Amino acid sequence: MKENNALKFAKIAIEALEDKKAEDIKVIDISEVSVIADYFIIAGGNNPSQIQALSNNVEEKLGRAGCPAKQIEGYDTANWVLLDFGDIIVHIFDKENRLLYDLERIWRDGKQVDIDSLKNQ
Repeated sequence: MKENNALKFAKIAIEALEDKKAEDIKVIDISEVSVIADYFIIAGGNNPSQIQALSNNVEEKLGRAGCPAKQIEGYDTANWVLLDFGDIIVHIFDKENRLLYDLERIWRDGKQVDIDSLKNQ
């Protein structure tokens, strides 16, 4: 049951990011390598205003779906916003910090998930 909720909420988060034109959205299934979450969703924004708009949209859409944010970090500076929803964690970066922190490399033990196939599940 938990996996289905995580998948459902991941799809909602991706749609919310796409609605606000997030760039280079990546999904990593970390359920087999970490207990902190099932999915990391990583996306990019072009400026602080867009990054905050992306964050707001994800928080609003997931909240309406019954998955309120447990914690939000970095919203005010908006160069890396982390939204923790429990089973999914959404990271929204500006270009510079995405390259600097390179979460895709750090979490390479997780499984990269194809967004199109995820949406069809």
